[in-house]
Amino acid sequence: MAWLVLLVVCGCRAVEPKQVDLRRVADPCAEPVGQLLELTDFERIAGQVRAHGPAVPPPRKSILVLSGGGSNGAYQAGFLCGWTEAGTRPRFDVITGISVGALAGAMAFPGPDHDDLLRRFFTTTRTEDVYRRKPLLAALFSESLADSGPLAERIAEFVTPDYLRRVAAEHAAGRRFYVGSTALEGRRLVIWDMGAIATKGTAEALELYRTVLRASAAFPVLLPPVRIPLTVDGEPAVSRHIDGGTTATLFLRVPRREGETWAGPDSPYFGSDLYVLVAGKLFADAEPVPSRALSVLFSSVSALNFSQARDELFKLYTGTALNGMRFHLAAVPQEYEDAPAITDFDPAEMTRLFEEGRRRIRTGDAWRDTPPGFAPGERVGARAGTDLIRRPAAATCPPP
Repeated sequence: MAWLVLLVVCGCRAVEPKQVDLRRVADPCAEPVGQLLELTDFERIAGQVRAHGPAVPPPRKSILVLSGGGSNGAYQAGFLCGWTEAGTRPRFDVITGISVGALAGAMAFPGPDHDDLLRRFFTTTRTEDVYRRKPLLAALFSESLADSGPLAERIAEFVTPDYLRRVAAEHAAGRRFYVGSTALEGRRLVIWDMGAIATKGTAEALELYRTVLRASAAFPVLLPPVRIPLTVDGEPAVSRHIDGGTTATLFLRVPRREGETWAGPDSPYFGSDLYVLVAGKLFADAEPVPSRALSVLFSSVSALNFSQARDELFKLYTGTALNGMRFHLAAVPQEYEDAPAITDFDPAEMTRLFEEGRRRIRTGDAWRDTPPGFAPGERVGARAGTDLIRRPAAATCPPP
């Protein structure tokens, strides 16, 4: 038994078969698995809704949804700047943001005249501009591995009293900006109306605006929960908030009036455009996973996050189909190589990702009108065995 314990402690392990990138292989005998509702069903429903539009369509609106994604937010920033350069960027009526999407949304909400801020922030920021790692011993006995003080300073540099007045003016004009964070104790998404906060115009409102942005981007374990003072039934209390991405990779929130119908041609957003900009890829890159508990855990959590994002995108697509809206989705291309880890802020890598986003929107082929899971190579089939082939080699299945 002693030698077995020694092997475990030393991390020794048996030689395993070669790990395979399952995206690049297929079972020629697999049968396609149908969904309860196929994409064609949604397309038919959306077509029927649009065909029975109101005689006088409501004003067409533009909504922007920005996901989380750490340093991959550079892709969102480059995309937005390139969109301005292309001359086709709308004046968004609603912007929602989670995590780094909240930061990008805060910079984009006032308008394209803040594009220089987007470019600077997402091409010059270094890891030490976002967080400072704590000594190992101190980290083990605290609620995070690093301190987010540097990020708070970067946020304060652009969220100034003048900026707050600009946001308040846009809010008064009817535009809306929403940010999501996660209440740690409540374990649920909290949505903040940033324009309503800015409208108060006080020093406390300025501090709360900055705090919410930092809370939305408080990557759990790495960065500490952000404490937000509040009152409950007149009694003072404190709520701790972490990265909104722990409960929602992205979200849609649109203002509504009491009594409005939110399905079919009576929707006030009939004919409007929903633009979803993902800071990352729709499917994770395959990579070797060492046979270690933590490595397996991290890979599993990553798979869960990607799956959650795809599910949320499908929900948004369903909503657009029922409301007669147009769905537009853009993400980092799957073929993009060597994307940085989301917690690494390297100006050179972020600049490369920024330029990729800028290039994609200017080429005119950046958008897709379907959620992930329906394009060629994205569907899941029922595997009939373990004899696989490498794509795109042709193979025939033996008769049963």
